[in-house]
Amino acid sequence: MGVDADRRYLLGALGLIVTFMAGEVVVGLVANSLALISDAGHMLTDASAIVLALIAMRMAARPPRGAYTFGWKRAEILSAQINGVTLLVLVAYFTYEGVHRLIEPADVAGPLVLVTALIGIAVNAAATWLLAKANRASLNIEGAYQHILNDMYAFIATAVAGLVVWVTGFRQADAIAALVVAALMAKAGFGLLRDSGRILLQAAPADLDPDEIGALLARQPAVLEVHDLHVWAVTSGYPTLSAHVIVEPGSDCHQVRTALAGLLDERFHIDHTTLQVDHGPGDAAATHAEPQRHCSDPHGPRHRRTSV
Repeated sequence: MGVDADRRYLLGALGLIVTFMAGEVVVGLVANSLALISDAGHMLTDASAIVLALIAMRMAARPPRGAYTFGWKRAEILSAQINGVTLLVLVAYFTYEGVHRLIEPADVAGPLVLVTALIGIAVNAAATWLLAKANRASLNIEGAYQHILNDMYAFIATAVAGLVVWVTGFRQADAIAALVVAALMAKAGFGLLRDSGRILLQAAPADLDPDEIGALLARQPAVLEVHDLHVWAVTSGYPTLSAHVIVEPGSDCHQVRTALAGLLDERFHIDHTTLQVDHGPGDAAATHAEPQRHCSDPHGPRHRRTSV
């Protein structure tokens, strides 16, 4: 499945969300329902996530040139950060309004809230189905998918609130539903900021352990030591590794590098690697001497072969 197909799925979901969101704001104002308006705010962030994802996909397709040696692949990470911050700003507003309405409940048109929320569940289900067909390895697409899925749960809460207000007259149910929506938005916002922040700070991807990787490389034939090991992600789904590898005197550096690169691809699915391979000292005692002769300032842990 290519980028063009992903773009069509995103545009389809965007059309559904924007159309319903505009109607929901109007109905929310007429029904005086904070739950509906907060749902619309959540849908606004869903739409923003999709728009930013579309822009980021277009930017990421630009080839590397000049100072941008990786191209614009991190554009999607910046858009994820913007989307996460926007979610948390809305969380603060809806939490404040929700607490205020718990204390001073407003009159809410329960039947109107219920009907609108039921339509919202159907719209979100359709949008979720469209995004589920796209490539969710992208942090933007996965983030938009999770937002819309959470929004569907929020509409369920709103529908329950509308039913409760209609049947029992318990007006605070609307504010409680709005606080539930705010909690879902907070979860999604923090998740986006956490995952995109790891990439911006060049942390190793959550599913990769640099110590495990270094220890495995050090156990390979002819390898004496691995240091300056860096594992990071250029963007979501793009793990990258670089390392300085010391090998036995007389061994074939090119052969070792090829074998290690193949191992990293097969075992950890890291296919973008930069390995500097050098020969170690000529005698076994010097092999384990401190400091390592080939690097005056080795970064991070030094993974050594336990026996020679």
